[in-house]
Amino acid sequence: MISFLRIRLLSLLFLLFLAGGVSAQSLDLDQLLTEAEITGMSIAVIEDGRISQLLNAGVRSSETQPPITDETVFEAESLSKSVVAWIALRLIDEGTLDLDQSLAQLSPWEDAAHDSRYEQITTRMVLSHTSGFPNFRVPGEPLPLLFDPGAFYTYSGEGFLFLQHVLEAITYSSLEDLAREYVFEPFGMTSSSFVWQNDYGSRIAVGHTDMDVPLDKFVPQQANAALSLHTTASDYVRFVLGVIEGEDLGRRQYREMMVAQVDALDGIFWGLGWGLQPTINGSALWEWGDNAGYKSFAWLAPDASKGFVMLSNSANGMLVLHELFEAFVGGPQTSVRWLNYERYDDAVYQLSRRLQYAQQNGGIEAVRTDYEVAKSEMPAEAFVETALNALGYRLLRRGAIEESIEVFRFNTELYPRSGNVFDSLAEALLASGDMQAALDNYETSVRLDPGNENGVGMIQVIEARLAAEEQ
Repeated sequence: MISFLRIRLLSLLFLLFLAGGVSAQSLDLDQLLTEAEITGMSIAVIEDGRISQLLNAGVRSSETQPPITDETVFEAESLSKSVVAWIALRLIDEGTLDLDQSLAQLSPWEDAAHDSRYEQITTRMVLSHTSGFPNFRVPGEPLPLLFDPGAFYTYSGEGFLFLQHVLEAITYSSLEDLAREYVFEPFGMTSSSFVWQNDYGSRIAVGHTDMDVPLDKFVPQQANAALSLHTTASDYVRFVLGVIEGEDLGRRQYREMMVAQVDALDGIFWGLGWGLQPTINGSALWEWGDNAGYKSFAWLAPDASKGFVMLSNSANGMLVLHELFEAFVGGPQTSVRWLNYERYDDAVYQLSRRLQYAQQNGGIEAVRTDYEVAKSEMPAEAFVETALNALGYRLLRRGAIEESIEVFRFNTELYPRSGNVFDSLAEALLASGDMQAALDNYETSVRLDPGNENGVGMIQVIEARLAAEEQ
């Protein structure tokens, strides 16, 4: 483990370190959301250990146009996990749970019982994302263990579902009741819940696609530890500030929470329930969320001098994360870079977005035409293979498989020596059910890029399937 000193006093050096770039005072949130085509957003800003600003922009629904306000409730996605982590740490303090005891010993979990290695998983492993489970299982297939528990960092919602199962079993309480006892009531979170509340209907922010189309609202009737928290920006800030103070948590568990349990690479570590970003004053706490139509982010300096919580009801919400971080925190954007989301002001993204509108309005021929027109209107650095690849994957994720194939095929014409674009085309062809064409393109990809392990593996899978069909 790697320990980072927790320092409570704000130093002049820290202020100088964080200074510069876009400031909170100069940030025009309405304009920023317009430029990034984000439906709505609510932000709670922290300065000197308190909420200094509540900023809202956009609408709760692009159809009915009600404005985002301080009372607007969002899906908080994976910000749920930090709440569950706090509950677990409080139960450890009380002696109901042990950080390093096998969870299976406390309550076996049928979902993972087919692999005996799951019996090694502890609360520490779940909270630090080293359980070995994937983020989520493939629907209809058994839950796999990707590696031996405790070996590596791999972000996992499934691990938190296992922990939820155990917490509910040993306390004879629902996760929602535990959250109310240990989090919502102590921190004054009056608008937060893991299950749907009747008053949410009049103030909910509906999720939207990247093209501003409203999505059907997920209305959880049962708590899901990995993703079902609904909250407001101000409510969640109260939680974050309470966590950094640690008043309700014993010194030992607080220290464990703030200690790096595992290296998540690229300058980021994971503690117990939180990502840790090293700063000159210790480790900042952070977490992010990413559900269909929603994005969220929370970050707090180790001395609570700076931080913010952002909730958005748009698939485009993370496009402005770098701007928000610079405005409210400043300094090295290690956690933002680690997430590696697209930026609205990046030339490659702007070309991809432009071609997305062309595809929507006129199909692949419009994409081909506008691509040529754009060459005289956009900077040369925009014209790389990732621009069309990103568009192809957006279409593929939406289920527009044939359209994605057309875009990926166009990209292979533009970049005939790239193994990556042929790999992408093969993936879309496989999704369409054309295994022979997928095999041909995976073989081309591997020929161009012999180091493409994914392609080598997929060739073996497809050849086995085709051989089975011939028998």
